[in-house]
Amino acid sequence: MLKIYFNLLETIKNWLQSKTKRVLLENFLSLSFLQVANYIFPLITLPYLVRVLKPEKYGLIAFANSFISYFMILTDYGFHLSAPREISINRDNKKKLAEIFSSVMVIKFFLMFLSLIIMTGIVFLFEKFRQDWLLYYLTFGMVLGHVMFPSWFFQGIENMKFITLLNIFAKFVFTILIFVFVKKQKDYYLVPFFNSLGFIIAGMLGFVFVRNLNVKFFIPKLKDIIYYLKEGFYIFISTIAISLYTISNTFILGLFADNTTVGYYAAAEKVIKAIQSLLTPLSNTFYPYISKIVNESKQFSMVLIRKFAFIVGLTTFLISLAVFMFADSIVIIFLGNYYYDSIIVLRILSFLPFIIGLSNVFGVQTMLPFNFKKAFSNILTIASLVNIVMASLLGFIYKHIGISFSVLMTETFVTISMFYYLHKKNIKLFFFKK
Repeated sequence: MLKIYFNLLETIKNWLQSKTKRVLLENFLSLSFLQVANYIFPLITLPYLVRVLKPEKYGLIAFANSFISYFMILTDYGFHLSAPREISINRDNKKKLAEIFSSVMVIKFFLMFLSLIIMTGIVFLFEKFRQDWLLYYLTFGMVLGHVMFPSWFFQGIENMKFITLLNIFAKFVFTILIFVFVKKQKDYYLVPFFNSLGFIIAGMLGFVFVRNLNVKFFIPKLKDIIYYLKEGFYIFISTIAISLYTISNTFILGLFADNTTVGYYAAAEKVIKAIQSLLTPLSNTFYPYISKIVNESKQFSMVLIRKFAFIVGLTTFLISLAVFMFADSIVIIFLGNYYYDSIIVLRILSFLPFIIGLSNVFGVQTMLPFNFKKAFSNILTIASLVNIVMASLLGFIYKHIGISFSVLMTETFVTISMFYYLHKKNIKLFFFKK
């Protein structure tokens, strides 16, 4: 163990001595700050909002966010992983960059209008949605902002600095507006409005920055659109599958339970997702880099992936253990006395950062760069179907506790399945050498 640790320190030292690795470090720091904007700022407002809105209205907002998240996934179409890879490979070809950027943006805007039509139909066909129709339209603004914000482009060219600053500014404005204007439970409509406003501001500024890099936007050829649709297809299916055992759980719970119960689950899940987000900058920084290295040297890429797995595994395990041990204190401090029923949820979900951290290494950082996209998609599809059955059954009987166990078991299944598949392909990701 100590030998691995000192080897890791020596590797980091060597990295910092080259320009390429300094770029990786800079992108990691930029993505870390971006993650602060996307998760930590909302987490700052969490203790305030859960107390002002109470479990009932907080649960309603969480249900609306879960519903609208389906449309964010539809408009994303897997481009958060497929597009950075294409951008990274063609980063020195301005004409190709313009083709990729234009094709992806046209597809995303088309899918956004399709999403708006679908959402409108659902909202006005079903009473559960119709009674809060304004809430869903205000929340849909996040989809527009998400479509416009080209984080995938900057991730691909490994230059996140300026876009990160703009995103942080937009989220900072959202946070201030929440504290200034949301004073009573009846102000809950302002939360999705301000949240959407932050997304839209960040999206508009991000789009402008791409244009300033002399990457032109034009109407792409049909064959180019079809090509990028095919490139993102398996990842899109995988993302849908992932959503069926992540955001769908809040949605499924909302169909069986009242808004207050949804609030208990959603508040604890928010804490876990904020903790999981700490992994995202590291993952997003290494993914395009590892994708590039795999094409150059599979042997060297495995060395990097093993060290990455060691860092992620050890760090997330310690974090998960701490959350499990101090779950009651975390709930009381961050959520307040109204959310006592969230303690058991947080304990059940506490080891998700560790489990999901490993599945990220096995899946995103290994299976995708090694072009095992179909297997990656199949594992997640099977897991999603299993989760729908478990979540519906356990959620109906045991409400928020049942949903929590469903998430835990599904994520464990995904991690074990990915590890087993890689083992069959003779890709050994454990960190010890004989």
